[in-house]
Amino acid sequence: MGILERKTKHKEFLRQAILDAAKRLFIRDGYQSTSIRKIAREIEFSPTTIYLYYKDKAEIAHALHVEGFKLLGHQLSVVSLIDDPFERLKVMGRIYIQFSIENTEFYEMMFVLKEPMDHIRECETEICWEEGQQAFDILYSNLAACQEKGYFKGMDPSYVAMIAWSTLHGLCTLNLHGHLDFVKNHKKEMTHIEDILNGTFSAFIGVLERLK
Repeated sequence: MGILERKTKHKEFLRQAILDAAKRLFIRDGYQSTSIRKIAREIEFSPTTIYLYYKDKAEIAHALHVEGFKLLGHQLSVVSLIDDPFERLKVMGRIYIQFSIENTEFYEMMFVLKEPMDHIRECETEICWEEGQQAFDILYSNLAACQEKGYFKGMDPSYVAMIAWSTLHGLCTLNLHGHLDFVKNHKKEMTHIEDILNGTFSAFIGVLERLK
């Protein structure tokens, strides 16, 4: 390995270390309580080193936002192998839920914390939310394809997309923060439900199926 390649690998390693540390701290301590100095302390580097890669913590938060959407987009890409658009929709929902479980910190950065979106709004350019736009486009185009098959007649696919997304987001967020299990364990009407997250998702899909 040459000197240039070693330097490149070191830079990539350090950049990833900064993002990983920031992700942990943003979720554990909150965005406002996390400083560049605290991130530097977490990885045992100087704050000056971090400023070589990112101008401020808002840019770090946005970089994490982008990284998370790239990962989600990669996972959603498998739905292109499914012919039926409604089946694609169901698989997309399953992938979204599983993503929230397996990538909790990313999910919080992408869909709960408002600071990454504040940074995007300040950018005033489409490229700042390119990955998020691509993920939403997958949902929208798939719903439009469902309409061609007779689903959601007379409904604006934009609204259907927002209904689907907000429902899944609500389920995922309630699950991640422990609210679903709390209700299941403390409401006698729900104690018979073995898996409240996936059971509720299946019920939601059943509602969508009736909109044909």
